[in-house]
Amino acid sequence: MEGNRSPILSVSDLSVSYGLISAVRNISIDLYEGEFVTLIGANGAGKTTFLESVLGMHPAVRGRVFFQGKEITNWSTDRIVALGLTLCPEGRGILPAMSVLENLQLGAFHHRRHMPESLEKVFELFPILERRRHGRAGNLSGGEQQMLSIGRALMAGPKLLMLDEPSLGLAPIVVTEVFKIVTRLAELGHTILLAEQNAKKALQYASRGYVFETGRIAFEGSAGELMHNEDVVRVYMGARTNG
Repeated sequence: MEGNRSPILSVSDLSVSYGLISAVRNISIDLYEGEFVTLIGANGAGKTTFLESVLGMHPAVRGRVFFQGKEITNWSTDRIVALGLTLCPEGRGILPAMSVLENLQLGAFHHRRHMPESLEKVFELFPILERRRHGRAGNLSGGEQQMLSIGRALMAGPKLLMLDEPSLGLAPIVVTEVFKIVTRLAELGHTILLAEQNAKKALQYASRGYVFETGRIAFEGSAGELMHNEDVVRVYMGARTNG
């Protein structure tokens, strides 16, 4: 417990397997309301599996997941999203043949009563989406598609927003813009859990981090501590720095 607060998300001893292959082993993470926390690690380290398991997409073979004090271990994804936990997936996952507006409206499936207000907030954050709302989502640039993916997640009115590799495939200047957007969301009060290979960039903006290594947590600490950890710097900041 951080001070007298209880975590908004508490994961204890979570393990996930694909058949006989152990993908995530004994992961424990606490996240508090209003925090911007990052999960860093190489491709295949288990970050995506962990986020998807929290969202109910992969069953836990061991461990427990609590959201806002309520156990949600192995709940259906639909039920978890309705509770206020949303994932912005790797690869953005937009529907390219549909319009920008239609993609955003799909994000409000569990939040339809508040769709007009949510849409107004998204367009305020991303004016380019408002200007292109009637155009095909597939015609947006990579950075604009990432904005659309984040905007669609925000349409669900999340209490916790999880983002998986938002910088993937983007030019360095666009990566910086995306991280500024995520930081802005945190400043507006959103609780953020970000999985990211670009450790240098993620730790530049987040307040705390967990380092994933072959399905387990190898290091954890404040962003400053991890940025000055020689092992973290050598392994995760030497080869890949997108911006």
